[in-house]
Amino acid sequence: MSELATLARPYAVAVFKRAKETATTKKWSVDLAFMSAVLSNKDISVVIDNPKVNKQALTVFVLDICRGQVSEEAENLLQLLVHNNRLTLISIIATLFEIYKTEDEGYVNVEVVVAYAFSKDEKPKFASTLEKTLGKKVNMNVSIDKSLIGGVLVRAGDRVIDGSIRGQLQQMQKTLQ
Repeated sequence: MSELATLARPYAVAVFKRAKETATTKKWSVDLAFMSAVLSNKDISVVIDNPKVNKQALTVFVLDICRGQVSEEAENLLQLLVHNNRLTLISIIATLFEIYKTEDEGYVNVEVVVAYAFSKDEKPKFASTLEKTLGKKVNMNVSIDKSLIGGVLVRAGDRVIDGSIRGQLQQMQKTLQ
């Protein structure tokens, strides 16, 4: 995945810069999500991954599917990706674009894993604490994993905060060995 992200990053950065220049970040977000959904379709990916399909035919195929659904600039991106044999990176480009967009807007996407569901009162308090800790507004995605035993595991970009009992037990085990 990191190798693919390295390949996708220049495209995502260029798209984000263009979106900022033209004040079309919301439109690009929708376009990239649409293209990612279409191109990840199993039937369409069979055609995309087929080495016997030439670039011109692939370009026509992809543009026919997306025409009228995405902007002209998004169609240009598709043509560039086909030309550079990078069409399969579209979902990673879309993901990176969303990361850049949320960071630019002063938000950070946070993955929160808990052993037990938050109560009504706990979730906003925890979000507020995270906002103070990270210095940004947070978009929290909460999931439950009973194997944590208790506590919470937070992932915000490349930052991980492990406040779980399982994590503490693993750390204690390493220390004792």
